[in-house]
Amino acid sequence: MSAGRPEPLVDIIAGARPNFMKIAPIIRAIEARRGAGSRLRYRLVHTGQHYDQRMSGDFFEQLGIPAPDVNLEVGSGTQAEQTAGIMVSYERLLLRERSALCLVVGDVTSTMACAIAAQKLRVPVAHVEAGIRSGDWTMPEEINRLVTDSISNWFFTTSEVANANLRRAGAAPESIFFVGNTMIDTLLANLAKLREPAFWHELGLRPQGYFVMTLHRPANVDEPAAFARLLAEVGEAVRGMPVVFPVHPRTAKTLAGLPVPGSIKPVEPQPYLEFNHLVRHARGVITDSGGITEETTVMGVPCLTLRDTTERPETVSVGTNELVGTDPSRIKPHLDRLFAGQWKRGAIPEKWDGHTGERIALELERLLDAGADPR
Repeated sequence: MSAGRPEPLVDIIAGARPNFMKIAPIIRAIEARRGAGSRLRYRLVHTGQHYDQRMSGDFFEQLGIPAPDVNLEVGSGTQAEQTAGIMVSYERLLLRERSALCLVVGDVTSTMACAIAAQKLRVPVAHVEAGIRSGDWTMPEEINRLVTDSISNWFFTTSEVANANLRRAGAAPESIFFVGNTMIDTLLANLAKLREPAFWHELGLRPQGYFVMTLHRPANVDEPAAFARLLAEVGEAVRGMPVVFPVHPRTAKTLAGLPVPGSIKPVEPQPYLEFNHLVRHARGVITDSGGITEETTVMGVPCLTLRDTTERPETVSVGTNELVGTDPSRIKPHLDRLFAGQWKRGAIPEKWDGHTGERIALELERLLDAGADPR
């Protein structure tokens, strides 16, 4: 960067568990470039949207993410309460010390709230994982994506599908950077470190001898009778194999008091290394998460997504994921195909190669060094 110019400060926003896996490679890449002479610097801002040690602290420690420079400590609340709290707190931070760029990742409440607060103060916004769309406006994440992309200046994308979505929405082609997937950077960097959870032997787990299940979408877990039917269908379809079920805090509220088939083994939310060890060695994964479908695709693990739409279509068209839908009766036919050895092999999408963080850091440095005017 040019001598005599101030070091550009990039705010990296993290608020919830899905964010932490996405920021780690960007931080590593910026630090590596600083070691090679770059003057780009960052300020890690944790909004406190996830404040539970299992949902936040463990990930920072395991992924080698430095302690946040700022913790806004917003905590829990309704969607509107969290959004408002994050906007007010982040605005105060920017008024104290303005950054050159606000970098938001993913599609959680913190992503949207900080993007809005930054733009109100004319701080440019770059969105990592921009352009993904499920088409399902009942998902809070979809609203977060739409709002964030509508006010972002630069877009870092995971696929050509996302690029096309952004172009259709009117984004200038020169503002779109197809860089790949930082979630996969983190996964590939940690494959050799994955480790058995404490209950591995207690539950008698062995590679290919169990399933992993994660559920937290309202359509699957908010209505007790429907949730109970889903659990019963899974218990019937897995043919006696154990199903390790890390229970999301919001899912736990409905699960309490429901009949749980003996094959389903509820456990606490797992840290990153333990959870991905479970996924890597599972016979298959049953989920309604989006991010997990990316990890199963790269690890070659069959994945059943209990949703009608996905914002990550490349995990279906290229990877190992299949959309099952929200009708529990559709679970068994899919698992029957898996048990019969008829599941697709899948492949790895373009640029999901472990170098996305490096590409993002390079583009950030180029944009800010050039004094690019995004408006």
